[in-house]
Amino acid sequence: MPPDLNLRVLPRTVQQETVEKLRLAIFSGVFEPGSRLIESQLCVQLGISRPSLREALRSLAAERLIDIVPNRGPSIPTLTWEEVTAIYEVRELLEVEAAGRCSQMISAEQLQALENTLHAFEKAASSKDSLARVTTAADFYSVILANCGNPILEEIHRGLVARISLFRSRSMSLEGRAVSSLAEMKEIYDAIAAGDEKAARKAAGKHILEAMAATKRSMDSGS
Repeated sequence: MPPDLNLRVLPRTVQQETVEKLRLAIFSGVFEPGSRLIESQLCVQLGISRPSLREALRSLAAERLIDIVPNRGPSIPTLTWEEVTAIYEVRELLEVEAAGRCSQMISAEQLQALENTLHAFEKAASSKDSLARVTTAADFYSVILANCGNPILEEIHRGLVARISLFRSRSMSLEGRAVSSLAEMKEIYDAIAAGDEKAARKAAGKHILEAMAATKRSMDSGS
């Protein structure tokens, strides 16, 4: 190794912290779809410099959570139902395949990790913490994807995670949706634990269709 090469891992940067805070704010509905993000206001609210903010905004744009339009600045995108449907269709392809594959290869240790994420979501579902519901549901699928045996599938799915979480925050805002989602996720877990590939695929597909329907109801109601 060259003597001047420094591989020291640095602490989390201001940019990383800013991305996380803004991402969670978007998931929580702090910013309405179509609303502009005023850089000067965000700098004051976050207590950061404009260069750090702009780096964070570029990261969020890469996740498709914001749009950056020349001469207009950053804003929260307003997705059409056709765009939402397209994302759900890809999500279904990826997560159904991942659940089926995971049922055949997950280890006992990782199955316990999956069960732990399910318990975490169960706790969140019974609370009023909408953000916890979103993050714990994402954790559940993260374990499934990590144990599907296909890193490319996992990589492609990771590119959709932010938008999936955004839709999830909308669907979870509906009365009773978190409880229904918990039951659907338990079906997925039970099928994976039993090593039943067909049942795992069926349960994952059912869950996504129900989530898609809930997102449609949420969009129609303007919530």
